[in-house]
Amino acid sequence: MKKHTEIRFEEAIEEYFLAHGYLKGDSDKYDIKYALFPEDVIEFLEKSQPEKWKYLYEYNGEKTKEIVITALTKELDNKGSLNVLRHGFKCYGKTFQLAYFKPNTNLNPDAWSDYGKNIVKIYRQVYFSSSNPRQSVDVVISVNGIPVITMELKNPLTGQTVENAKTQYKKTRDSRELLFQFKKRTLVHFAVDTDEVYMTTKLDGENTFFLPFNRGNNFGAGNPVVEDNYKTAYLWEVVLTKDSLTDLIGKYLHLEITEKKVYTDKGVIKKKKETLIFPRYHQLDVVRKLVANAKVNGSGHNYLIQHSAGSGKSNSIAWLAYHLASLHNKNDEKIFHSVVVITDRRVLDKQLQDTIYQFEHVDGVVKKIEEDTKQLAESLSAGVPIIISTLQKFPFIAETLEKFEKEGKKLQIATKGKRFAVIVDEAHSSQSGETATELKKILNKDGIEAIVAEQILDLDEKNLTEEEKAELIREMAKRGKQPNLSFFAFTATPKFKTEVVFDEAGENGKSPFHLYSMRQAIEEGFIHDVLLNYTTYKTFFKLIKSIEDDPKVPGRKTAKALTRFLSLHPHNLRQKTEIIIEHFRSFTKSKIGGRAKAMIVTGSRLHAVRYKQEIDKYIEEKEYKDLKALVAFSGIVEDPDIPDLKYTEVGMNKGIKESELPDKFESYEYSVLIVADKYQTGFDQPLLHTMYVDKRLSGVQAVQTLSRLNRIHPGKIDTFVLDFVNDRNEIFESFKPYYEYTEFGEITDTQLLYNLENTLLDYRMFFKKDIDEFCKVWFNTNKEL
Repeated sequence: MKKHTEIRFEEAIEEYFLAHGYLKGDSDKYDIKYALFPEDVIEFLEKSQPEKWKYLYEYNGEKTKEIVITALTKELDNKGSLNVLRHGFKCYGKTFQLAYFKPNTNLNPDAWSDYGKNIVKIYRQVYFSSSNPRQSVDVVISVNGIPVITMELKNPLTGQTVENAKTQYKKTRDSRELLFQFKKRTLVHFAVDTDEVYMTTKLDGENTFFLPFNRGNNFGAGNPVVEDNYKTAYLWEVVLTKDSLTDLIGKYLHLEITEKKVYTDKGVIKKKKETLIFPRYHQLDVVRKLVANAKVNGSGHNYLIQHSAGSGKSNSIAWLAYHLASLHNKNDEKIFHSVVVITDRRVLDKQLQDTIYQFEHVDGVVKKIEEDTKQLAESLSAGVPIIISTLQKFPFIAETLEKFEKEGKKLQIATKGKRFAVIVDEAHSSQSGETATELKKILNKDGIEAIVAEQILDLDEKNLTEEEKAELIREMAKRGKQPNLSFFAFTATPKFKTEVVFDEAGENGKSPFHLYSMRQAIEEGFIHDVLLNYTTYKTFFKLIKSIEDDPKVPGRKTAKALTRFLSLHPHNLRQKTEIIIEHFRSFTKSKIGGRAKAMIVTGSRLHAVRYKQEIDKYIEEKEYKDLKALVAFSGIVEDPDIPDLKYTEVGMNKGIKESELPDKFESYEYSVLIVADKYQTGFDQPLLHTMYVDKRLSGVQAVQTLSRLNRIHPGKIDTFVLDFVNDRNEIFESFKPYYEYTEFGEITDTQLLYNLENTLLDYRMFFKKDIDEFCKVWFNTNKEL
């Protein structure tokens, strides 16, 4: 047998597992009817819970095994294997545990004894179907008789890759088979070759969606070369070790239930969706590395986690908060008395509560601060394990305490001697230094110094010279670490100041502690590259003019109409409005199945007001019925040219409340959103396709603003930016520190389009008439495809 074959790859994985705690399973013991390994189930129950087993056996004798397997199967089918593995199942009034998880401390020796009783096995070539008895899956991993993982293995040296494994799952692994039914048995399916790994938690035929489960390579997708080993060896040597697997089942996987509004031409439909969440590699990696560092070094450290949009920060934060809240040192002392999560994400609080309830089935672990600051004061004082709040709650703490004292109620925030972990989510994007100072004061009470809070929550940062940077480093070094407080800062766009303060070194010996780059997120398909179709007004005019003058290009008529507007340099709002609206109607509106949205970024609140007036006027003049615009700005705006007239966001949007604006913008009714500062950070609208920029942008602000376009959505294949103000090289330089890699050039040569057309037609996979038929459908529909 040659070394480099699929079977050799399978053997290498098995050999490692068997040498590190796994047991070898006999595939013939698989029961197709129950989709279980019944002998393993019975062995585990008899050895781990002998008294309960004895009780059942006294009543049922030899029928006990059949009765237990039948009861277990019913609960698996009803509740799902994840729930049953965590919380057990009932049989004849007795609750049997089906798995034991690693204890947080050494205080209970019995818990460690129970943990050692888990039976984890690897099975090769498991025949799973009675209707197709010749079909087998390469690898099945079971925990106490419950199959939890399947793997299809391929070796590129035999001509097959991970893509063939994915196709195999889609075409020959019937999701109706009990082994593959969503939630009921297996929890995750891995498509693996020697170079890459992909995973899915739900098989759905051709609609099966695989996520990359790769380490990343040189800030991009894929995996690095590993000397004398497979690139994907981390899967079995790190992720699926016996300890790691039970940890994943006990403290990571969770069933996410979301309700999404689907906008149709007949109205809004609410749809519920269940998703079994298995962490992506970088999510698992960052949580485990942060927890390991905190376990060894204790509190008093500041960590910067630079994770791009598309990294799944909400889940990463939820897992980190849960692990930090239960973290103990080698002396079995709790490292953090409370974990405070500061975020503006509206869904994170529910997500945290739902996720942690699935882990423990205990209420009270997470406290959401939503009513008033009394909740926050009491939670800090009581040492609630996880406190989740917006930063805006903190300034009112002192005021609340004074009010209590006047009413004769004493409420002390006793933080002396307590240690806090503070997780800050995209902190500098929407917070102010004033409220950060209030956070510092609260956590400082009775001796906790938290000056680092002020640093990350500061909005403004000028362009620092090298001398100023050196001075800042010296100043930060003088202040030293804060022994009672650790900060964990998640951001896609850290400032220099942030990197100085949050200086806990990562693997490369410097900040950030952990990196998931924008480049990797783009290459793995989690966000769009907004720079690919970024163009300045000057460049766009050249392109449109070249199209108008070229007799070969079919769109000459549209280009000629646009050139009439573009030929006038847009010094005033009227000219820019004409360009924006005509471009939107000609190019953007048909994107994403007719659902595409656009954002106009303005330089001031007054600028936004005037844009709204001009766009409404232009739409009315042209009698366009296919688009409407909304405007977003804070406070009241006065126009110096029109005394005594004041404007508000609600008034200009004809009564639409601020809280209603995101939903209204998502509906079919509105297509364009005009913004002044608001919605330039932290706004996730996947239908946003095009951005018109009429504001000077640079540095972090440029990245955050343009990144509003990068969210993915079915049918969204690209984005577009038309910039009236900025220089493309400056924008490119702004992205460089966060992007890691990008190339884009001036696209003004229409000959490139002809070259591409000829190349595609040479393949003869489609013909011009096919394109014409497709365009009739694509460009004539206003419905989401």
